[in-house]
Order: sequence, then C-alpha cells, then structure tokens
Amino acid sequence: MSVVYAKGDLFLAKHFRAFAHGCNCAGTMGKGIAVVFRQRWPNMYQEYQKRCVNHQFQLGEVFHWQENGCHIFNLGTQKHWRSQADINAIQQAMTTMLTIAEQQNITAIALPRIGAGLGGLEWQKVKDLIQRLANQTPITLLVLEEYLKGVSPIY
Repeated sequence: MSVVYAKGDLFLAKHFRAFAHGCNCAGTMGKGIAVVFRQRWPNMYQEYQKRCVNHQFQLGEVFHWQENGCHIFNLGTQKHWRSQADINAIQQAMTTMLTIAEQQNITAIALPRIGAGLGGLEWQKVKDLIQRLANQTPITLLVLEEYLKGVSPIY
C-alpha cells in the first residue's frame, strides 16, 4: 500500500502496535535498536536466544512474537552480528512478515532502516526493496530513517 518515511523514536509512533527490526541469527541483541527490543520484551529475547542456539532462526526467516497487544517481527537479516546484512534475506523476511501481518489483520508496521545501520548495507538499495514490497501489500510501513530520541514521528 504505502511507505511513510519519518524521523523520530520508533516506539513513540502513535497508533502502532506492530514493530519490526533486523536481527542476527547468532542470538545477540547487543547494539543499536535491538537493545531496546531486548529491554522492552525480555521474554521475546529469551525465546529468540533459544531459537538461535537451536538453529531454529535462520537467515531470511521471521520470528514473530506477540505480547500485550503488540506484534514484534524479528527479521533474520544477518547470519552473525559481525557479518553484513544480506539484501536477499531482508527481502525474504519482509515478504514473510507481510504475509503474517495480513493473516493477523495488522494494517501497519513501524520499523527502522533495517540492514543499513549496523548491517552495513547501502540504505538506498534497502529503501528501494522496501518500496517494491510495500507496493504489493495493503499494509502501511512506517520507516524511521533517522532516530531522534524522545521525538514522536510526524507522518
């Protein structure tokens, strides 16, 4: 349907109850926005670690977590935190995420610049991919291109 680009704090996006972020498949959420996901949803983090250790969360997969009315989409975009994100894994994970979201009647998902921060990919390439995927779904994607602590995104 559409992609809305904004600046601000992902978790202050009003009316959003679904969030996504890129993850490594090694079981660590030690840097960037992943730390905030880990702190906000510690039970999700424990399950994520367990899945990684048991090789149940692989590159290109989605670990979907629901808690207190929120949907969290952990996207397997990096094999290891030391490796670069994989654009094909982003495409596969986002496609799966959008399918799950449609099945769950989720109409909007907020996410950061996945793969382009610590993942090391060129943002314009990832942005083009996100736009192509958004054109094929009724779900609105709110992409925070710049983090501004404590600032509600204007969209």
